[in-house]
Amino acid sequence: MSPRPDLGPWPRLGYAASRLDRASHRRADAAAVAALEGDAAARAYVFARDVVVLNTPLGLDPLIALGDARKLGPVAETAFLGLRDGAPCFALALEPAAADALKSHAEFTLADLRAIAVRGLVDPDHLAALAEGKALLNWHARHRFCSNCGAETACVEAGWRRDCGSCKAPHFPRTDPVVIMLAVAGERCLLGRSHRFQPGMWSCLAGFIEPGETIEDAVQRETREETGIVCGRVNYFASQPWPFPTSLMIGCHAEALSHEITVDRTELDDARWFAREEAAMMLARAHPEGLTAPQPFAIAYHIIRAWVEHGSEFA
Repeated sequence: MSPRPDLGPWPRLGYAASRLDRASHRRADAAAVAALEGDAAARAYVFARDVVVLNTPLGLDPLIALGDARKLGPVAETAFLGLRDGAPCFALALEPAAADALKSHAEFTLADLRAIAVRGLVDPDHLAALAEGKALLNWHARHRFCSNCGAETACVEAGWRRDCGSCKAPHFPRTDPVVIMLAVAGERCLLGRSHRFQPGMWSCLAGFIEPGETIEDAVQRETREETGIVCGRVNYFASQPWPFPTSLMIGCHAEALSHEITVDRTELDDARWFAREEAAMMLARAHPEGLTAPQPFAIAYHIIRAWVEHGSEFA
């Protein structure tokens, strides 16, 4: 049981805990992939630009029969995501113009993946598969030409590789690792405000891991660069796929060794220390000044809540 019943049950982390069996051994078998596509139970998560196509009459169901999905408009890319309870699941990207055409169809609702998670528009079991599909299709859209010679590439292995027809170089999907961390000093934690945040919202600091850098080094560097706070020990907490567009958020708690904040205003609007109880009120959206923490689907919420409820070994 949570030591903070005022915060309610611990929410589910968004875009994680996938129900799909990725069945990666089938990707290179063209006959097996064709059989999966021809399966009457095959379904698709359909993307048009940056939105997901939801079946309105079926309660905003994000899974559409593969054959029906291909009739919605010209298809730019198709990728095999895996098996959901034995049924083949695909991600299908429509050409951009199809999104405008679908807006006039009462049968469909178009929503971006962030809104789907925040508003709880679909069963949470779909979020991980949607994240997989969005990230993979985004990679295809950005890698149509070979980074080695510049020639056009072709999609192979059920959407999990692109090959260059000229220099024969294979290209594989990439995930961008990002550290997201909460620096703590006893009963206080360090939160920042991005320039793009809505008024009153504060969150963990975050930044991309650079080449040749460990998770610990990245946590310490990003915290120091953005706020001037020096950190010591770093503890891994959890990770979350973040398909905006293709990141993996690596959540950590860090031991703050200094206390004087110097904000890098190009990176942050502001940064400050918050007491544990104040952070708890922000999570519960009960802060007297209207300050808030991220939504429960985001890993930042979970990182902050873990510290609020259980503290840290750094204290």
